[in-house]
Amino acid sequence: MSAELDLSPPEVPEPTFLESLLRYGLFLGAIFQLICILAVVFPTSTSHEQEETESTEGKATEQMKKPKGLAPQIRQKPKKESKKKR
Repeated sequence: MSAELDLSPPEVPEPTFLESLLRYGLFLGAIFQLICILAVVFPTSTSHEQEETESTEGKATEQMKKPKGLAPQIRQKPKKESKKKR
């Protein structure tokens, strides 16, 4: 019975260049996704503080300027007269 069992390792062909390229590409894609997820979870505080200071400065300058009263442009197309069907 032990003669019937083949316990030798299976023959696995070596990966081709395309398979190797695909494997490493998938690893790089996974690493990139992890970096993106970590960037969302742990945002940098310096860019957030800069955005806050820029937004408060922008609001102060907008309040000092008087808004120009632009007249809204009204586009009206002439109505076509339709013939009455009798």
